[in-house]
Amino acid sequence: MTLPPVDIVLIGRNEGARLVAGLASVLADGTARQVVYVDSGSTDDSVAEAVRAGATVVQLDMSMPFTAARARNEGFAALEAPELVQFIDGDCTLVPGYLEKARAFLAEHRRIGMVTGWRSEIHRNASLYNQLADFEWHRPAGEIMACGGDMLVRAKAFRAVGGFDPSVIAAEDDEFCTRLRKAGWQLHRIPEDMTRHDADTHRFSQWWKRAIRTGHGFAQVNALHPDYFATECRRVMIYGALLPLVFVAGLMIYLPVALLALAAYAFNYARTTQGLIREGLREGEAMRHASLITLSKIPNMIGLATYHWRKRRNAQMRIIEYK
Repeated sequence: MTLPPVDIVLIGRNEGARLVAGLASVLADGTARQVVYVDSGSTDDSVAEAVRAGATVVQLDMSMPFTAARARNEGFAALEAPELVQFIDGDCTLVPGYLEKARAFLAEHRRIGMVTGWRSEIHRNASLYNQLADFEWHRPAGEIMACGGDMLVRAKAFRAVGGFDPSVIAAEDDEFCTRLRKAGWQLHRIPEDMTRHDADTHRFSQWWKRAIRTGHGFAQVNALHPDYFATECRRVMIYGALLPLVFVAGLMIYLPVALLALAAYAFNYARTTQGLIREGLREGEAMRHASLITLSKIPNMIGLATYHWRKRRNAQMRIIEYK
């Protein structure tokens, strides 16, 4: 069976050595027919390195608000007659052999519009934040509702839903996947290593900003698709807004109420820890991860509120950078 060609779209901004490694991994794999790099206003040597590697370079018009969704769309538009397109973030490297397995899977399953694999962290133990990201990436294989930005998509499916929504500044991959499913396509994760990611997150402030961005994504995608991220938004409202208000009110009016709010957080932390242990994390690591997951509802709430404040004022949805 002749397999359809695969084209690559990488997106990035000031990724430096990470982009060089990503381009090298794609070229070394040898499967890709076309390689397009979309640059979002880099001030380092990213564009020059992409040209040197032989990629077609698209430089976004930075007079317009940048989003990863817009970058992926412009990368797709620069391809000539694509059939299968692998999107990769510029801070990732491609695992050798993955593209062959992924495109063979799509060739065998015509109703599947998108396939993804497993992403992992290159420097998993460099920080707690990297560990948490690595755990988030490794989800079960099989039919899925959505995935992150590294994905192999049928060009026909991409065109049918109009690509990514360029107005979505975070969780744009979830929003895109939701429209694919609503259009009748199935999405699948195969049990294969796909990409290695370099989160390069070492400071609490970076993690905090990333969590704010996540909350913004929850709110914006939920506004577009009320059936998606509904649970996440409810959880953020409870643990990021309601319980803090109850705690403060209890301190001012009746102390046992404040203690009750703290008990709710303690219960949530314990339940999260046990859940992470059941999923395979060692106890100490699970406890540390659970601390961040429990705390994350506060910055998530800031992101959720930011989205609704922007929407109320009809303001532009600008990206929230954490690196």
